[in-house]
This record gives sequence, structure tokens and C-alpha cells, in this order.
Amino acid sequence: MLNWTKALLALATTLVLTWVLNTKHGDLPPFGKLLSPFRGFWQNGEATDAFAAAQTLQLPGLQQPVQVRYDDKRVPHVFAQNDHDLYYAQGYLTAQDRLWQMDFIAHVAGGRLAEIVGPARLETDRFFRRMGLAYGARKSLDSAMTDPVTRTVVTSYADGVNAYIKTLSPRTLPFEYKLLDYAPEPWEPLKSYLILKYMAFDLSGRSDDLRMSNALARYGPAVVKDLFPDYPVQEDPIVPVGTPLDFTPLPVPPTPPSFAAALSGLVPQHEPDPELGSNNFAVSGAKSASGFPLLANDPHLQLNLPSIWYQVQLVAPGVNVYGVSIPGTPTAIIGFNERVAWGVTNVAADVLDWYQLKFKDTTRREYWHAGRWKPVRRVVERIKVRGQPDRLDTVLYTHHGPIVYDKPEKTFLPGQSPIAHAMRWTAHDAANEVGTFYRLNRARNYQDYTAALAIYGAPAQNFIFASADKDIAIWPNGRFPLKWRDQGKFILDGTDPAYDWQGWIPAAQNPHVKNPPRQFVSSANQFSAGPDYPYYLNWNYGDGTYDRSHRINERLARLTQATPDSLRLLQNDNLNLTAQLLVPRLLELAAGPANGDTLVAAKSPEARVLAEMRRWNYQYNADALAPSVYDLWFNNLLKRLWGDDFGLKATGLEMRYPARDRTKQLLLHQENSPWVDDRRTPQRETLPQLVRRSLRFATDSLTRKYGPLGPKWAWKNQKSTDVLHMLQLPGFGHLDLDCGGGAGIVNATSERNGPSWRMVVALGPRVRAYGVFPGGQSGNPGSVAYDDMLETWRVGQLNELIFLRSATEANPRLRGNWTLAK
Repeated sequence: MLNWTKALLALATTLVLTWVLNTKHGDLPPFGKLLSPFRGFWQNGEATDAFAAAQTLQLPGLQQPVQVRYDDKRVPHVFAQNDHDLYYAQGYLTAQDRLWQMDFIAHVAGGRLAEIVGPARLETDRFFRRMGLAYGARKSLDSAMTDPVTRTVVTSYADGVNAYIKTLSPRTLPFEYKLLDYAPEPWEPLKSYLILKYMAFDLSGRSDDLRMSNALARYGPAVVKDLFPDYPVQEDPIVPVGTPLDFTPLPVPPTPPSFAAALSGLVPQHEPDPELGSNNFAVSGAKSASGFPLLANDPHLQLNLPSIWYQVQLVAPGVNVYGVSIPGTPTAIIGFNERVAWGVTNVAADVLDWYQLKFKDTTRREYWHAGRWKPVRRVVERIKVRGQPDRLDTVLYTHHGPIVYDKPEKTFLPGQSPIAHAMRWTAHDAANEVGTFYRLNRARNYQDYTAALAIYGAPAQNFIFASADKDIAIWPNGRFPLKWRDQGKFILDGTDPAYDWQGWIPAAQNPHVKNPPRQFVSSANQFSAGPDYPYYLNWNYGDGTYDRSHRINERLARLTQATPDSLRLLQNDNLNLTAQLLVPRLLELAAGPANGDTLVAAKSPEARVLAEMRRWNYQYNADALAPSVYDLWFNNLLKRLWGDDFGLKATGLEMRYPARDRTKQLLLHQENSPWVDDRRTPQRETLPQLVRRSLRFATDSLTRKYGPLGPKWAWKNQKSTDVLHMLQLPGFGHLDLDCGGGAGIVNATSERNGPSWRMVVALGPRVRAYGVFPGGQSGNPGSVAYDDMLETWRVGQLNELIFLRSATEANPRLRGNWTLAK
């Protein structure tokens, strides 16, 4: 009997251990599966020489054989005989390298994280569903499917992804699936559009309407006009002021009577980096050594592994294009072919507005608009939650769009989403972005480029262009609502149809310039056009955009006999124009009258810091000490200037600080401004006092962190650029990269953001191009191709991009020759 008892206990213990080790518990992975030598993460390790130099893959669904040449950076050069096979192959090969990444982002955008990781991400799912990303994705997909060409592209891409998924087994699943203990589901075209809408959210899905309405209610229109002007003193717009219009403008809708929105004290969190941006620029043949245009692009996004972009060359009848795609979406988004090159930066146009609603009663089934009660459409979202019952969430829709939060609760982005307000956003409108990139990939000239842009919707982008015909151009492009001036600067009246969007700016009337007299075009997310442009796009384009744009234009204006390396060097420019303008003034103020404050003692730590600042050349180089001081000094000064008047703790209201340009004017010319005084204290502060106190803060902070002024104060240490795995897994990213740059600088490499792809293209009889991103082609952390380009990116160099004219062309850097057969 005792032996039976021991046997039963042993069996029970074995069964319990088997269950425990093969079941996910909260955030802990199933360690039995994960550590299994037969199917665990060990199987994801890849030897340096493991990549197949030659193989034939049998892929059902192909119409004809496809040839794929791989180069030494693991970039696939795809040669197909028709569009179907081209995008089928792109889907298959991208999934082979990046399946988990693209699948995970589609889950995020679709509000489906909780079904993977459990209830911890339930609020994330609710937020993205309530923001309507799936709603907008479905509308765009339905519209795209009516176009036979786009339908072929997106369905063939999905079929290729699914062909790869079908080859997987528990042993060969990407590492992250094993860690999170789930498996990929079949890919649908909707997922590609969810990824595009997620990009739209990242670049245009937030607004300052709530903060600006609070500032208006607290201080009135005169103060708001002074501190938040519609156009800055310093600006260098994308389309130069005075550029002749080649169209007759439409009448602008009349401005309705003023509307005072209700105050709100919600606290914003999880906000985007205010300095996030991108650069692109092109010079004409008159400025280049070759006599043909040069084009450069470096979009600034979050620095992640796997990398945001995936390099590919796509060749079929009518197309031979090289560029980067977003994993999970077809075509090349940024790139070049034999005749043209193009790139993109974000347009900070106001394309998301909030409408304050009036409901009939607490049931919120009707809202007042245009003199009558209108029905609220109710959509029940079923959210799967791992390990728990499904959750049902009812989202309310008006004719404007979704009511992101219809009652007071803890929101995912507090302060960004006003309670019981409807959202109007261009990302909810159907457009054919895939069609735009399909056409750009095949463009031969300026006319093809403009025809491609005409069908683009969101997110709005500055599309820069150069061609072998020696044309250069730039179009801030997308669907822009036709607004009266300042419409959307504040929360709008949802009861009055005069506040609705009244139509669209015609695509042909979007700002644009072709072959300007200055022989270059550029953008750095600054104002799309000057005050002479007839339509309202936005009142604010972000702090730091002037510095980058003006520095780029300053260098391009002086440029002669330019080569691709000239543009590469410009991409790596580390000069901080705001520091160059303000540091002499800050040094002057630091030596100002005491007024009861302690002056900087001759041999104090602050005096040594000031001496270092006087020697500074305003370059944000990795080993420089002064940038670490200035960054803390200036940002603390901003808090001392504006925190008592616009900070949440002091006012109880969430408001934004005045624009950077306005702060510069105050520091330079308005020393006695009433805004200098801290209203929370009985004494009257002066600007020299605030400057010295901020200097002490910076000095003390750095001293506590690194010790006395010395090499440890280097900017690379204080900035600490990290390139992290998307899940922020320790050991799967790179910390504390030794590199310069920073926010508001052409080389905009900051703590977590920076140039996600650098590209330079030299047009001519035989196009040549160079590029790099901070990572590698593979999404597998066990692959040498996971991060093999990071060091090249870190030191500011570029790889020559191999552009093949035929599948049989020889090149010493080619490493693989695959055949995809039906």
C-alpha cells in the first residue's frame, strides 16, 4: 500500500510539474516549453554561416518562379514576372524575417494585446478600439479592395505571409511567440491596414486642443494670442514665402461665433516626444558635382529592435525599386528606382479635432446637432482576455467619429482624450495609401510623382522628390480639412454644424514647390508654408523644427559641388541653433544683478561650469560636456518661467507651455516680463535669478550623478541613447550608445528616438544610393543579422545599397540565390 501511495504521489508531482512548466503564469513564460532543447528558444540560435546560399522553396500560390538574390546585409532582391508573385514573395520574405514584429503591432493597433498577455493590457486595447484604428483600417481596406491593382497587392502580400506561417512548427516559431506562449494566426489584409493606421496614430493621433482650451479659459484671448501665436517670429517654411500660387484658392469657411469649452483638469501621460521629427532634403544638379540631383531622408522615430524598417528590392515588369518597407505592409515606403527618388517626413497639420457634445439625457443615446436630436451609434467591442472571460465595451459614435471616453474614468492617455467629446480624425477616412506607394515605386518623372500623391490620405507627409530629369520638388501632402483660421486650436462646439469640417483642400492645392530658385528643397517638420498660403493647416509645428530646418537650409544654401557624402555629413550635423542663440544671453544673465540672490562665486562649481560653457562651440558631440549642462539648465529654466502659470500643480489645470519661439523672445528681449515672476512666492523674481537657480540645479544634478566637472559629464553619458527590443527585454537591445546628436538638432538622436533610416540617393545615368538603419534585417535576436548595421549607424556612416538591374547581374557582395517555385 505504501508503495502505491509513493507511486501516486510521484505521478501527481510529475503531472503538476509538467503543467506548471508548460503553462504561462501571469507574465512568466512556460519555462518547460521555453527551455526545451527540442522546441525552446535554443532552436532560434543561428550560426554565422547558417544562411542558405542557394535553395529552392516550393510555395503554393505562385504563378511563375521568382528569383531572390540576397546580399551581405541579408537584403532580398526579388525578381518576379508579375505583380501577384512580386508581392506574394515580399510578404513571404518579410514574414520570414519579421513575422512576430508585424503580427504584434497589428495586435496593438487592433486592440488585441490582452488576448496575448492578459488583463494588464486591457486598457490599452480599449483605448485603441475607442480611437477607432480598426474602424479606419476597415474603411481604407474596403475602399482599396475596389481598386483591382491595390487588391492584388494587398491580397498577394497576405497570401505570401500565410505561406510562410504554414511552414512553421513549435520548434521554428520566432522566439517571442515562445516567450509569450502563443502562435501566429492567419494573416489578413486588414492587418496591413491596421499597421498603417498605427503609424497614423503615432504621427497624427494626438492634439493640444484640451490644453489650449484650458489656457484660453484661464487667461483669455489676448494672452493666448501673445503666448501661442499662429505664426512664430523665427520660421523657415518648407515652401518659401513668396512662392507663386499655381491655383485659384477656394473660399475659406466663415469663422462662427466664439465658443467657450468647459474646463478640464485631466492629467496627460504617455505623451509623444515633443521634439520627434524627421529630415529630408534634395539639391538640384546645379549644386552637385555630377550635375544631377541628390536626395536624402532620415525619418526620426523610436529606436527599436527589430528595426522599424525592412530593406528590399522589388523587380517585376514595370518596376525596379529599392527602399524600405514597414514590416506587414507591401511596397517600398521610402526609396528610389532608376529614374526617381523620394522620401517622407511628418506634416504636423491639425487633422484631429475634439467636439464637446450635448446629450439628451444620461442614457447618451441621442446628441444635439444642427437643431435636432441625432441618434448615437453604439458599437459593442468584444475583447478577449487571456485566462479570463471576454470583456464587452460599448463605444459610442457620432457623425464626427467615436466618443473615445463617454464617462469619467481612468483613461489610457489622460488629458489627450476629453470626456464625452467626439473625435474627428483623418485616419478614419478611406484613402489609398498603398496605391500611392505602388505608383511611387513605378514613377518615372514629376508627373507620375504628383499623380501618386493625389490619392494619399493619412498620416500627412512631406513627400520630397528628385529625378534623373533634373527635377526636384516637395509637397506637404495628405487630406487636409478646409478650415477657418484656428479651427481646431481649441475644443469645438459639437452642437453647431458651422464647427464641422466643411470639406477638403483640393490635393492639387496642397503646399508645393518645384525647382525653386535657391536650387534645393527640404523639410524638418516645420511650417508647411508661410502666412501667404491661403489655407489654415495648423498654428504650431512643434518645438525644435525651426532649428533643424534653418540649419539644413543654411548649409544647403552654401553647398556647391555636392556629393552623396556632403548630404551624409549634413545628416550628422550636431549644431544646436537655439543654444548658439541663447547661451551668450544666459551667460550675460547669470552675471546679472543679485537682487537678494546669491551670485556665482569665483571658484564655485558653477563658475567652472560657466567657463566650460564659454568655450563651447554649440556642437552636441558625444564627448562634449557643455550639452549636458545646457540641456538641464535650459529645461529647468523653462519650468521656472512657466510652471507657476501653466503647470498642473500650480494651476490645477492641464495646459501646455508657450511655444519655444515665444520663450526665446522673452529671454532675449523681455527681461522684465510679468511672466518671469513666480506668483507662488511673496518676493518678485528676476530673470537673472531664475537663470542662476537653473544653473545651480544643472550643476548640482550632474555633480551628484557623475562627481565634479570632468569627462564623465560627457553628453553621451547624460543622453544615454538606447536601442531596445520592442518588449524591452533585458539583454536583447543595446544601452548607452556612444553617439552625439539630440532633440532639435539635425542629427536628432536622443534618448530613445532618432534617425530610424538614413538614405542618400545620387540620381544620374546610373543611380547610386547609400543607407543604413540602427539594427538589422532579421527580427531574430539569435541571428547575426539582428543588429549587424547598428555600429555603422552609430558612427554616422552609410552602406552602399546594391541596386541590381537583372537577376543574373554579378556583384561581389551577393551571398544567396534562392528560387521560389510554385
